[in-house]
Amino acid sequence: MNITPQCVVALTWVLKDSLGETLDELDDPVEFMVGGDDLLPALSAALQGHERGAQLDLHLEPEDAFGDFDEQLVFLASRDQLPRGIEEGMLLEATALPAGVADDAPRDALFTITEIYPEHVVLDANHPLAGIALRLRLKVHAVREASDDELARGSAGAGFFRLQPVAPGGPHLH
Repeated sequence: MNITPQCVVALTWVLKDSLGETLDELDDPVEFMVGGDDLLPALSAALQGHERGAQLDLHLEPEDAFGDFDEQLVFLASRDQLPRGIEEGMLLEATALPAGVADDAPRDALFTITEIYPEHVVLDANHPLAGIALRLRLKVHAVREASDDELARGSAGAGFFRLQPVAPGGPHLH
């Protein structure tokens, strides 16, 4: 079966930055909906027309991946305004922040705590891969038609580097 919009593909990958540093590896196939909300549009487009067994080597500029780094999405917060036990790398939802902290940020923003100082904390609402050109080696392990439920949701349940608020130390971006 050829890959078309609204079908589900099982993928593995190796993701590297433009210098060849490995950022992420997905060794076990995970299902994603092509043409839905699971993959970046550039990935969905690149996969179309291929079939099971295909290997693709892609180069994605920031504008085709997670966008350019936006300094306007970096905020300072007083350390005493944030919960105890925060650590660098933690993700915080904007809606969970107290009034007065990053009020200029979009209300659906997800912040990464990038630096902690004695008096303040740096909160970054950019995707961790924003501003980075990416090299991605994808392998297609399976292709199938999407179920009615998947079509209604626009998703096979996974997301390409979709960030979720989690405790620090999670091993993967996906």
